[in-house]
Formats: sequence, C-alpha cells, structure tokens
Amino acid sequence: MTNETKIGNHQIDPHSLMMGYGYDPQLSEGSLKPPIFNTSTFVFEKAQDGKDLFAYLTGQSDRVAKGLVYSRFNNPNQEILEDRLALWEDSEDALVFSSGMTAIAHLILAFARPNDVILMSGPLYAASEGIIMKIMPQFGVSYVDFPASATREQIDAKMEEAKAKAERQGGKVALVYLESPANPTNALVDVEAVAAARDAMLPDAPIAIDNTFLGPVFAKPQHHGADMSVYSLTKYVGGHSDLIAGGLTGKKALLDQVRGIRNTMGGICDANTAWMLLRSLETVELRMTRAAENAKAVCDYLKDHPKVERIAYLGHLPEGSRQKDIFDRHELGAGSTFSLYLKGGEREAFAFLDALKLAKLAVSLGGTETLASAPAAMTHLSVPPERRRELDISDNLVRISIGIEKADDLIADFEHALKAV
Repeated sequence: MTNETKIGNHQIDPHSLMMGYGYDPQLSEGSLKPPIFNTSTFVFEKAQDGKDLFAYLTGQSDRVAKGLVYSRFNNPNQEILEDRLALWEDSEDALVFSSGMTAIAHLILAFARPNDVILMSGPLYAASEGIIMKIMPQFGVSYVDFPASATREQIDAKMEEAKAKAERQGGKVALVYLESPANPTNALVDVEAVAAARDAMLPDAPIAIDNTFLGPVFAKPQHHGADMSVYSLTKYVGGHSDLIAGGLTGKKALLDQVRGIRNTMGGICDANTAWMLLRSLETVELRMTRAAENAKAVCDYLKDHPKVERIAYLGHLPEGSRQKDIFDRHELGAGSTFSLYLKGGEREAFAFLDALKLAKLAVSLGGTETLASAPAAMTHLSVPPERRRELDISDNLVRISIGIEKADDLIADFEHALKAV
C-alpha cells in the first residue's frame, strides 16, 4: 500500500505514513528502506521515452511524462521525500532544495519580474529580508512591508499601498511573503486576515509563508488561506543538525512554476540528504512534541526570574490579546523556540551565553540538542540597527531552541548561566 492514505474509511495519520508512503520495496530488491540512489543520470528504455520526458520537463509538451532523467531534475530519494512532505499539510505537491534559502530564492524568481512589488511581513529571517530588500531591488523588484502582528485594517492599508506602488511602476504585486512565527521575536501573522485581504484586493498574488518554526506538526497555514509553505528542512524536519535542505509545499500549479526554475538552476536536494530527511520524517512528531514539552517547563521556570525582562514564548501569550487570538485560531502547539529578553544589553546576553554548559552556543534551531544565540549580534547582524530596533530585535535578546534533553537538566543549566548575568 505504497500510496494509500486510508484503510477502509479510516484516514491514516501522516506520522504513520512516514514509515513507507511512496516507496515500493519490490522496486529495490525488497529493501525495507529506500536505498540511496547515488547516480547522476538514468537509463531510458527507448529513445522516444527520453524525448517525451525532456519535452515535458522543458515545457514543450503539456502531456505528463513520468520517469527519471537526471538528478538535477529528479531522483527516487527526492521524489519519495516530496511525496511524504506534502502529506503533512494536505498539500497537492512539494519540492525540496539544497537549502532553505535556495527554496526562497527559487520561489521569488518564479513569480517576481521587473517593476513588481513583494508584500512582506516583518521581521523575517535576515537572509530572507536580504533577498527581498537588497538583492531583488537590483533587478527592479521593490517591496512593501508590514509588522507580523498587524491587524486586518493595517494589512488592508499595506496591501493598498503595495497595489498602488505596483501600478505606478507598471508591474503587479507578485507575491505576499509571510513568516509566522517570526524569527526571532515569535510574532504571529494572522494568515486568515491576510488571505481575506488578498482575496478582496489582489486575487492573483499567491501567499507563501515560512512555516519553519512550527511546521509541519504544530502549524498548517494552508488550512488558513496560504497557498504555499516554505521550510528550512535543516531545522525541525531534519532535526539532527547534520544536514542542510529546504522545501516548499502547496498548490501544484504554483509549485510547477518554481519547479521550472529549479530544473534550470539546479537547486535540488541531493540524494543522500533526501535519504537522511526520509529517516528524520519518521520521528519528527516525536521530537517536536518532546521538545515542546521541555520548552514549556523551561519557560515556566524563566518567566518569573529576576534577571529576565520578558519571554517571547507562544505558550505564555496574554489571554485576550490579539496574538493569543491568532495562536488559538492558527496553531496546534507552542513549539520549542523562543526568545529570552534579559535585563540589560549585549554584555548580559553574552555573559549568559558564555556560561552555558549543556546548551550549545550556536545558530540554527530545531535540532535534538538545545541551541542558544544572540540574533542582534549574529543571525540578524546584517539588518540595519534602526530596523532591528523597530522589529524588537534588541541586544538583550537571546534566541533559544530547546532540544530533547531532560527538562530538569536544562533548567539547571539556565539557572547556572543566569548567575553569570
């Protein structure tokens, strides 16, 4: 039952399907797990098969031709991975890439043209902002941004601004690009409000959202109006801090446009990395659930500590607040990445980081180990200081990604580190 998702009328959970969906052992000598297909090219049975496949891949034929051609286009490990990744968000299709930033770059190149405008939420991961705010303007693509926590009225106003700007330039609003929770502040975007505003004003502009922090287990933004989800698969999906990869899930018609860019530019995920991600998908729900339980225990300890100014943790949102309302409507869990605002500034943040024993001082997130970093001095250092202040990325902010260690040990580590502040 390699591609079946039901047993009778019973819908099989995605976690269970990660053990075998999309793979037929009989095509690989009965191997229980897919082997790694370390090959650059594939043999055609007949010359006409090769012509049919290239006609489809290059857009010269609308007739779907299935088969393996060359590992820049497709590979068995990558195809199985894409089939399984799509299941988590009930998506029509998925694409995987050599990194999360490769996925984002291919996405933007597929939709944006000179004189177009990208409407984006903020903050974004610094490299994502860099593409939209620094690189794309060199090619005539501009942007309008709004705060992640914006209300429907604010979103409407920014959408009108983006539309007017595009019309003045002779272009269109090519893409609405969101990140929720935002990195590193955990600010949530009201995807339903963005989708409603888009439908009213910009029906042709696709909505893409970076779902790395909570997806695929705790957030499914395509259920709330997004057209595509963006992933750094390096993070929770990979989950072991031993690979780099990216992904997109969403509507097939949109992803086919990105696929054409990937086929040409070659940003596909390699076979070995795809195989490692297939292994990781079997435990992603277990790992994310354990890490989220740990994060709650740690944040419950930290929230009242005298050296802590505040915590940006989704499990502690104030009742009655707009952010809590968005969380209740959109998210299935609080996740395990949060930001700790210490009393003081960079000196205090560095003292805390340098005193850690169990947690590791490193960028990235979503691994089995706990990681901590100072975004203003590291991942977001390239963001201009005035924009960092505007986005609440202050010098006293420490971003923490909780792993699957014992919660009591992590609390002891943080208690020890706080004594150095």
